Amino acid sequence: MSEERVALITGSSSGIGAAVARRLAAAGMRIVVNSASSVRAGEELAAELPDAVYVQGDIADPADARRLVDTAVETYGRLDVLVNNAGRTHFIPLDDLDAVDAKVWHDILDVNVIGTWQVITAAVPHLKATGAGSIVNISSVSGSRAMGSSVPYAVSKAAVDHMTRLLGATLGPDVRVNAVAPGLVETPWYDEAPQVWEGSRDWITANTPQRRVGTPEDVAEAVHALATAAYTTGEVLMVDGGRHLV
Repeated sequence: MSEERVALITGSSSGIGAAVARRLAAAGMRIVVNSASSVRAGEELAAELPDAVYVQGDIADPADARRLVDTAVETYGRLDVLVNNAGRTHFIPLDDLDAVDAKVWHDILDVNVIGTWQVITAAVPHLKATGAGSIVNISSVSGSRAMGSSVPYAVSKAAVDHMTRLLGATLGPDVRVNAVAPGLVETPWYDEAPQVWEGSRDWITANTPQRRVGTPEDVAEAVHALATAAYTTGEVLMVDGGRHLV
């Protein structure tokens, strides 16, 4: 069995997750691609990469979360890097409280918080076994600022940020835990709400030091940096073109 590092990226059939898969593969890692429903896109991405497999599974389902990790280890014999990218949102204005019912809360938290936790707990024994495991959670600037696609989404990312810090303090020295918090990134999510995207894109471009919105590749570079930064843990790295500075 090769000793090349193995990375599992949840929600990686498109957007940020796919860019992360490509970036880590370019760094020589073996990749486990995952999606809850986009099977064809996931299989095509896995076929594109030098050494990758695709595993369908919804991380909100505890059995799927564990099977995803087990399949990665059964296939490659180890797990070195876990990137928790799978996420869900609803585009609901922050002041529209009546539109946010219990179903919306469960739909978002069951994936973004509980699903992330379920994959982490399944993966930690294998990450510890390497002596240098790394977890990178994909958060959002909405986890620390009063903004976001909906209140439940922003709350879920605040939970991911604090989970990152708690586990960073708890799992060392064998496992490091960090997060990347992107600002506005051009992903397929915005096909669901083009009217929101267009206004936000223009505003961010005008009011961000980098004068542009982010790309999945921007986030992927930050994920790779944290995944390989041997003396960094418990950090939430803003990847928003400097928007949080102004």
